[in-house]
Amino acid sequence: MADRALVNWMQTLVGYVRSGQPDLTNRQMALMLLVYLTPGPHTVRGLANILGVSKPVITRALNTLGTLGYLRRVRDEADRRNVFVAKTNTGQEFLEGFEQNIEQEGHSRRSGRERGFILQHG
Repeated sequence: MADRALVNWMQTLVGYVRSGQPDLTNRQMALMLLVYLTPGPHTVRGLANILGVSKPVITRALNTLGTLGYLRRVRDEADRRNVFVAKTNTGQEFLEGFEQNIEQEGHSRRSGRERGFILQHG
């Protein structure tokens, strides 16, 4: 049921906000997930095409994610004009923590321990 999925997602996001981790935009999170969950190599141009945004949009997101240590840029030694987007240990740890939040919320819902969040219609 969609309501259940939305409540699970809401609870995951509430847990994420409460965790004190840096707030990522949906675009930044989508970029993270693309790099970490799909085969590379990943380029700015390729990521922009997948997300349907411009290269400058990806560059801005990479600037933030790079500052946080979640992703890094690596120059292609074979063609110095190309820049690849690479994973980092910090980014991997961040996503593993986020995954644990999702799993924990799913487990909490399955075992009947609601936190008082109710999605109401209209």
